[in-house]
Amino acid sequence: MAYTVISEAIQKKLAYKHNVTATEVQECFANRCGRFLLDPREEHASNPPTRWFISETNLGKKLKIVFIFEKGKNYLRTAFPPNAEELRIYEKFGK
Repeated sequence: MAYTVISEAIQKKLAYKHNVTATEVQECFANRCGRFLLDPREEHASNPPTRWFISETNLGKKLKIVFIFEKGKNYLRTAFPPNAEELRIYEKFGK
């Protein structure tokens, strides 16, 4: 499993905006049982591409994890509870 890099600024945003901890993000990576999807929207374009998935923490909290994979590491962009449309997309294309 690749190491996940979470900057201090992202950790603060996760805590204050989304009520998500770094530990919960790590649990989602460890508990993932689907594939990574690419975000095709132009406003989210990046090089390397932005990837995402939905998984659960050890306590069953569902999170959408958004990251960039580069040089063997996952660089977290954000993580938050998914909305109904994101859940539908991941159920259809990610599992």
